[in-house]
Amino acid sequence: MSGVIATSRLPAPERLSLPEQVAQMVVVRASGHLFDHEIRYPAWEADSATLTRYVEELGVGGVILLGGSVAEVGLKTQTLQSQARIPLLIAADVEEGVGQRFSGATWFPPPMALSAVADRNPTAALAYAEAFGAATAAEALAIGLNWVLAPVVDVNNNPANPVINVRAFGAGLERVSDLTQAFLRGAQTQPVLTAAKHFPGHGDTATDSHLDLPVLPHSRDRLRDLELAPFRAAIAAGVDSIMTAHLKIPALDARLPATLSPATLTGLLRQEMGFDGLIVTDALIMGAIANTYGPYEAAVLAVEAGADVLLMPSDPEGTIAAVVEAVTLGRIAPERITASVERLWRAKQKAAPALIPDGAGHAWEHLPPPPVNLAAVAQPATRQLAADILTASMTVQGQITPSTAADPGHNLVIVDDAIGCRFLEPTAAALTWPQRHHYHLKLVDTQGCQHWPQSQGIGAAEPGLRPSLVQIFVRGNPFRGSAPLLQLATIWLETLRSAQLLRGVVIYGSPYALKQLSPYLEQVPHGFTYGQMPLAQSLILPALLPEPSATPISQEFTD
Repeated sequence: MSGVIATSRLPAPERLSLPEQVAQMVVVRASGHLFDHEIRYPAWEADSATLTRYVEELGVGGVILLGGSVAEVGLKTQTLQSQARIPLLIAADVEEGVGQRFSGATWFPPPMALSAVADRNPTAALAYAEAFGAATAAEALAIGLNWVLAPVVDVNNNPANPVINVRAFGAGLERVSDLTQAFLRGAQTQPVLTAAKHFPGHGDTATDSHLDLPVLPHSRDRLRDLELAPFRAAIAAGVDSIMTAHLKIPALDARLPATLSPATLTGLLRQEMGFDGLIVTDALIMGAIANTYGPYEAAVLAVEAGADVLLMPSDPEGTIAAVVEAVTLGRIAPERITASVERLWRAKQKAAPALIPDGAGHAWEHLPPPPVNLAAVAQPATRQLAADILTASMTVQGQITPSTAADPGHNLVIVDDAIGCRFLEPTAAALTWPQRHHYHLKLVDTQGCQHWPQSQGIGAAEPGLRPSLVQIFVRGNPFRGSAPLLQLATIWLETLRSAQLLRGVVIYGSPYALKQLSPYLEQVPHGFTYGQMPLAQSLILPALLPEPSATPISQEFTD
C-alpha cells in the first residue's frame, strides 16, 4: 500500500496519535542513489526497504539525502513523497550548491570565497551571495529538495577549526552577517526552507564535534557580541530553521551541551532571541552527543531542551519509542510535542505548496508531487555565476614555465585520499592541463597511495626528482583534520625547493593552508583558489600555466 491519499483530508496535528506526532519530528538519512548496492555509508543510510518502512509505517517527517546524481535524486524525492501520507521535508547539506552533494548540478566554491571577494568589492560580494542563494534554492527545488540546510552563519575566527573552516562566510562578524542575509534573500525567491547553523556558534572551536564534544569557554557578553549576532541577523532576515551545535558552553549551561540544553534552546533562542521557526538538532549520530548520551537519551533530552526536529538518529524506530515513553511517563509534556508538530505543519505548508491546496490550513489533500525539472539544473548562467565567484576570489602570482617533451617535469598532486576523489576524475584540468605542458602526473595522498617510483621517493636525489608543479588539495577535513596532508606537502615543498626544482604551486581549498605554506612560496609562481572542483582547476591553471600563444596575464587577484 503506497500511503497516497488523493482526496481525504489529513488530521490536524493534535489529532495524530502520539507516536505519529513524534515520528513527524524525526528526519532520517538516506542515500540519493536509487540502488542499495551503491549506498556508501550503510551504517548511516537506510536501504530501500527500510526507508519505505520509515516513511509508510512509521510516518517520519522528513529525509536528508546525500550522494547520487540529480536525476536519481529527482526520482527518489518523487517516490518518497508519493509514499508519505503527510508531505515530507526533504533536506540536503548544500552549503556549496546542489552540485556539492549531487552530481550534475552546479558546484559553487565554499562560502568563504565570498569573503575574499568582499575584501576587494563588498557590493559585488553581496550580489554574488544573493545570486548564490537563489541558484541553490532553484536547483534544490528542481529535484524535489525543499529544505536547504544552509547557510552556515558561524564566525570562523579560529583558523584551526576542523569543522567549520571555509564553510563559513568569513572570520569577521559584520561580513558573516551581511553575506548571510544576502544569501537568505536569494534563497527566499523559491518556496524552500533555509537553515542557519550551528547555534549558538561553532566558529571558535578546534575540536571536531563529529568525534568529541568541543568546549567554548567564552562569557555571555562575548557570545552576545560575536557568536550570537549572525543568528540575530538570520532571524531578522526570516530564516526558517536553526540547527544546533554539538558543543558545551559553560556560560550558558554548565551541565549540558547546546543541543540538549533547555537554557540554550528554549531560554536563549526561543525566549530571548524570539525565534519561532524550527529548531533542528545537528546529526544525533555524531560522537559529541552519541558517545556520552546514547541514541535514545540524547533524543529525549533534545526534545526537552526545545528541539522540533531530531536529525539522523541512529535508530529512528527506537528514538520514536523513547520520546513517546518520556511523554507517557510525564517527563515531557504532550504540549511540548504538539508545539513542535505545529511548527512543522507551518514549515510544510511553505515548503510543499504544490502538495497542499491553498487555504487548506492544517487539513490538506496529498496531491502527486510536481515533476522533476532537470532543465533548471546547471544552467549556463548558474555555472557562469560559480565561475565568476571563483575567478573573483582566486589569487595568481607569476607564471609557471612549461616543460618540454625532451625534458618533462612532474605534476605532483597531493590529496588526502585519492580513492573516490570527486574532483580528480580523468578529465579534470589538474591532471590534463599540466600534461599538455609536459608535466607528468605523480599522485601522492596521506593514505599511503604513491604513484611514484618506489626507489625514488621523498628526498631522493636526481634522477628521481624532476622540475615539478605541485598541486595541493586541502581544506578543513572532519574526522581526520588536515595536519597529515599539510605535513606531507611541507616535506615535498622543502625537498623540491632545496633541489631548485620547484616550478610552481597551486593550493586548492584552504586560505589557512596557503598562509601556513607561504614561506615555501616566496619567489615561486603560485596560485590559490577556494574551489577544488574541476571548474576551479580549469580557471586557475591557464592563468598560471598559459598556452604558449596566450597573452601573459598581468592582473593579480588577491584575497
